[in-house]
Amino acid sequence: MTSFDPARFLPDDLLARIRERAAVHDRDNTFPHDDLDDLRAAGYLGILVPSAQGGAGLSLAEASLLQQRLAGAAPATALAVNMHLVWTGVAKVLRDRGIDDLAFVEQRAGAGEVFAFGISEAGNDLVLFGSDTVAEPDGAGGYTFTGTKIFTSLSPVWTHLGVHGLDTTSADAPQMVFAFLDRGEAIVARDDWDTLGMRGTQSRTTELRGAHAPAERVIRRLAPGPQPDPLIFGIFSVFEILLASVYTGIARRALELAVDAATARRSKKTGTVYANDPDIRWRVADMALAYDALPPQLATLAHDVDSGADHGGQWFSLLAGVKYRAVSMAKAVVDDAILVGGGSAYFAHSELSRLYRDVLAGMFHPSDAESAHSTAAAAWLGPVTD
Repeated sequence: MTSFDPARFLPDDLLARIRERAAVHDRDNTFPHDDLDDLRAAGYLGILVPSAQGGAGLSLAEASLLQQRLAGAAPATALAVNMHLVWTGVAKVLRDRGIDDLAFVEQRAGAGEVFAFGISEAGNDLVLFGSDTVAEPDGAGGYTFTGTKIFTSLSPVWTHLGVHGLDTTSADAPQMVFAFLDRGEAIVARDDWDTLGMRGTQSRTTELRGAHAPAERVIRRLAPGPQPDPLIFGIFSVFEILLASVYTGIARRALELAVDAATARRSKKTGTVYANDPDIRWRVADMALAYDALPPQLATLAHDVDSGADHGGQWFSLLAGVKYRAVSMAKAVVDDAILVGGGSAYFAHSELSRLYRDVLAGMFHPSDAESAHSTAAAAWLGPVTD
């Protein structure tokens, strides 16, 4: 793991092009098609796909490092690609445990096709464990899905959409149904993504109007509520680790920009660079101390997922915790970077200004602060009793 070189997959010249385009996509509220084309050409969509399927066969720990690096150049591009990588990562988690239910995901991703994550629903704080989307059996093992999904990143470009819905009519109902849908007329993406930050993800609202998944694309039927099923663990673990990686990458870039500002700006009062000011030095050091804690946590936790480590009932607390800490740390680091950068950071053309808006998206992703604390309390204290 220590010998892995992220520059092999994300060389400096590619990152420079992506960073230059990020400001344009943020300003114009457009999807980074050029970024995706460059990443696809570099084999990035298949980094977690086995080499036998045309991928790079990387570990989750290595993918985490790459996503940190990509997020430092363009947070919205990294977050959008994250949702594709989640599904290829879940396929890897299952395959590592001898389950090939998502082999078609690896095959299609290895061929350059794009997978998106259609789970979030407005007001549904059950997330994976419940759904307001109606899943209606077709009598042949398949399902049609009717409902509305929110925050569907990659909306303009995805090929396959992983969704869930609730079956209330089968003999063993209720059952949560997880399946993959192909793009078609029964799926409508609203052009409604006009946000404070992360504008390039184009995470539009998606309407499922009787969208059909044949039997071979239905991957699970599970009772609602928390489940020990490997699919649930795979989604939760890969989602939380890669999400935390993106925000850790944002923090790293903000720290770099703060260092650049401190070494370039000069005080009229003292005539020396701000890097010599004790208050600025303390602030930058505080940023570094906060940031330095996260990459080792991500590396260790991702390695534990890769190796099949057994954390028992602590797993979900560990995963929710690393995402919560990464987002909290990143927001604090960006806040301090803005102060070190001075008034110029307040202008829209400043990269720090964009990072300041982009980092706020982290609070909306599962697990949010309330969920993370609830999960940790349950892991250490057990369930609430009468």
